[in-house]
Amino acid sequence: MSYYKEIYRYTFKYKGLAWATILFNLLFVIFNLLSLVLFVPILQLIFKRPEDLPVLQRPHWPGGFSEMIDFLQDSYNYQMSVLVKSDPKAALLFVCVSVFLAFLLKNVFRYGAVWTQSQLRMTVVRDIRSSLFEKSLRLPLAYHSNEKKGDLMARMNSDVNEIEVAVVSLLELVFREPLAILINLVTLIYMSPQLTLTALLLLPISAFVISRIGKSLKRTAKKTQEQLGFLYASMDENLGGVRVIKAFNAIPFIAAQFREQNSQHQKLATRVFRKRDLSPLVNETLGATVLLALVFFGGRLILSGEGIGLTGEVFLTYIIVFSQFLRPIQSVSNNMANMTKAQASQDRINSLLNAPDPIVDTPQSEDVKGFHHAISFQNVTFTYDEQPVVTQLNWEVKKGSLVAIVGESGSGKSTLMDLLLRYYDVNSGAISIDGKDIRAFKVSALRNLIGVVSQESFLFNLTVAENIAFGQSSVDIEKVIAAAKVANAHDFILELEQGYDTVLGERGNKLSGGQKQRIAIARAIYKDPAILILDEATSALDTASEHLVQQALEKLMQNRTSFVIAHRLSTVRNADEIIVLSKGAIVERGQHEELLAKNSHYKQLCSLQGLS
Repeated sequence: MSYYKEIYRYTFKYKGLAWATILFNLLFVIFNLLSLVLFVPILQLIFKRPEDLPVLQRPHWPGGFSEMIDFLQDSYNYQMSVLVKSDPKAALLFVCVSVFLAFLLKNVFRYGAVWTQSQLRMTVVRDIRSSLFEKSLRLPLAYHSNEKKGDLMARMNSDVNEIEVAVVSLLELVFREPLAILINLVTLIYMSPQLTLTALLLLPISAFVISRIGKSLKRTAKKTQEQLGFLYASMDENLGGVRVIKAFNAIPFIAAQFREQNSQHQKLATRVFRKRDLSPLVNETLGATVLLALVFFGGRLILSGEGIGLTGEVFLTYIIVFSQFLRPIQSVSNNMANMTKAQASQDRINSLLNAPDPIVDTPQSEDVKGFHHAISFQNVTFTYDEQPVVTQLNWEVKKGSLVAIVGESGSGKSTLMDLLLRYYDVNSGAISIDGKDIRAFKVSALRNLIGVVSQESFLFNLTVAENIAFGQSSVDIEKVIAAAKVANAHDFILELEQGYDTVLGERGNKLSGGQKQRIAIARAIYKDPAILILDEATSALDTASEHLVQQALEKLMQNRTSFVIAHRLSTVRNADEIIVLSKGAIVERGQHEELLAKNSHYKQLCSLQGLS
């Protein structure tokens, strides 16, 4: 039931659209029934001569609400009998025009329902997809490390599309079809209680069969959506690594893997479609069986003269109305199948929306009012997947210092900076700025203090100017150009096709590695952070590019507190302090010459790189 409440909440977030859809559907149901019932006078004209029609008396309404339907029907029959006896052709024309108007209004109201429903369903899709995307961006890096990006994309696309179908199904399942069933049922009971009782005894068989199919459908639908996530992940990974695939002649190998995954998805999706489409077919077959049973039973009543008020034309109209009575019942089974299939998608969406996000602001969170004195790491301990990464680390960095963090791979260098940025929170101890724990600050305010230039410069499929001013609602082009000049990027930017308005393509692949790195440095300069983190910023560059980038970095680090993570120890000789990490702990600290004199860990690292 909670699942239906969630779909209801999505749907009635926009009450105007929802109620307009319900109203149009109600009017559609009413005029759909009228367009059928109005055929009775046509049948009377065809099957009976005017002189054989009974003489009717003008009806009188006693004033009660319960008698209104009988009064309206009797009035219509009286007027028709008068018109038929005086001019049968005029009566036929009148009935045909009435039926036409009923059909016209039925379709007008149906289109009105479709018109409002289409806006409602796409508005709901927009909101859910936006919520999923924003939640994905806010979740900690640990979540993204454990989840496949393709699976997240599947939840934002195919799973959300299932919810779109469920929104429409809910409106029809709860508000349209029950009304259609009720109105048609009342009409059928009014026309022939005997036949209607027979139908009601036979219809529950269909409901039982459909419910059995629905339970199986949900299980298969969930497996299908999960497999689609694997498929998206495979596409994303392999298209991103197409250079490596080509270089190693791995196209046949990767294509074979993809074909296997694609075939698994095809088999599951086929099973879903077969099960979903089976329920209306079963329902239609059982409905036809019931309909034929009614034709047989009703025909016997008429032939034997036992049918109370059941004439040939009324019986034919009854069969027509009953066939329409089956339509909403079949629609209920279809919508139930859609809702069941969407429930698996809703479970996957909720697992993302309800995923815990430990890095959040609290009502007590404060803005960071600048950086004035020092950054302190106090007994900092952090574990990841139950493995210690940083252990009992104590360190203080004065404002304006250039500090370097070195050590073997996996020693915790990048993790230490991730903790400062609050990509993760420490398990014990604290990191403080000017004596205040960074967890007391608003996350956005903390990160506004810090600029990052990493080894892999991620650029977006935007213009050069938009990449440099990334994250800002408007671009100050003069500030962009000034940042590019400091980053030694201005000259090569002007040589691009459209200068600062050149779109860089996916991940900035129109540029070389050195050019991308200088754009990333310009981005950090534009931000003008008080604290700077350089994470292997030159390790992937050739000598010429490294020289240009190093010059840009030196300009960037002026008058800033800078953390430099480096494998190339030649780049950290002039640091105010170098800390050497091993297995998450500081094993040495000091300046370059001091550490060499200790003839220990740092000296060993330098020797491996041919430095002294």
